[in-house]
Amino acid sequence: MSEQQFSREEFNSNIAAKAWQDAAFRKELLSNPKAVIARELGTTLPSNLQIHVFEEDNNNIYLVIPPVPSVDEELSEEALEQVAGGYIASKKKNKFFLIA
Repeated sequence: MSEQQFSREEFNSNIAAKAWQDAAFRKELLSNPKAVIARELGTTLPSNLQIHVFEEDNNNIYLVIPPVPSVDEELSEEALEQVAGGYIASKKKNKFFLIA
């Protein structure tokens, strides 16, 4: 199986587009997000990982503040580009990696 890499922003956009197009998918995503995300990634997620999905409307907007990176050295230009849109998600050998 080939490795897939995509930014968190790309992944979120793809999931949102699917939720807009498929009411049953949206309902399941809101009620059981971890199972849906695991299925979409084709992997098992760590048991201690929690996933929260909120549906915005005209009166509610949600802002996600990512954890402060624990980097002791300066990031390269390439690394800065990768994290500018969030995290990098990678699936390799049916394991899910989130790289901050």
